[in-house]
Amino acid sequence: MSLDRRAKEEITKQFQLHEKDTGSADVQIAILTERIAELTDHLKLAPKDHASRLALLKLVGQRRKLLDYLNSTDTKRYQTLITRLNLRK
Repeated sequence: MSLDRRAKEEITKQFQLHEKDTGSADVQIAILTERIAELTDHLKLAPKDHASRLALLKLVGQRRKLLDYLNSTDTKRYQTLITRLNLRK
């Protein structure tokens, strides 16, 4: 249930900091957010899929760590990113 190549490229183009940026915290958080949304939709249809539930929890924790890192290094970028992704805080 990972994202296809085109979806990742589109997300990368939207959130990259410069032309060759593919792995900044902003891009990683945006990709994780999309994967979390897909897994959430899947779990609504298959509530007994415990493996996917554990994967979802792992992704949420990974995104949280990246958001904490971004907040500690560049608070302004953190604020703009969470508003662009409609995340709480």
